[in-house]
Amino acid sequence: MSPTLTHIALHVSDLEASKAFYQAFCGLEVCHERHDGGKTILWLAEKGREHEFILVLIPGGPGRPQSEKDFSHQGYALESREAVDAIAEKAEREGCLLWPPRQEAYPVGYYCGLRDPDGNAVEFSYGQPLGPGAEG
Repeated sequence: MSPTLTHIALHVSDLEASKAFYQAFCGLEVCHERHDGGKTILWLAEKGREHEFILVLIPGGPGRPQSEKDFSHQGYALESREAVDAIAEKAEREGCLLWPPRQEAYPVGYYCGLRDPDGNAVEFSYGQPLGPGAEG
């Protein structure tokens, strides 16, 4: 059997701020809450995908400000260019827009980037070869 990617865990400095960001921008919902040694650990997932892939938020992290040349990121696919623009506009208003919307050659597509409360880059795209908007 081949391994299956099931989750990514992030150590976050402010659990509530990170939870709010991933709910507001990524549409993730808390699907499990675990208490371990006085800490609350949250599992977040897209509705209906709670058994496929989750984002784990672990409190007590140091933050992760990325340099301009560090393109590490999480990627979320959206259904249209307009949806990418809407996320970018919301992020601009809330002060967390990292990369304004731009079009790149296939397979990158149309995308923008945000910074989560810890400084992690989060990309929203349309037209990549996976997820909503995938080219056939």
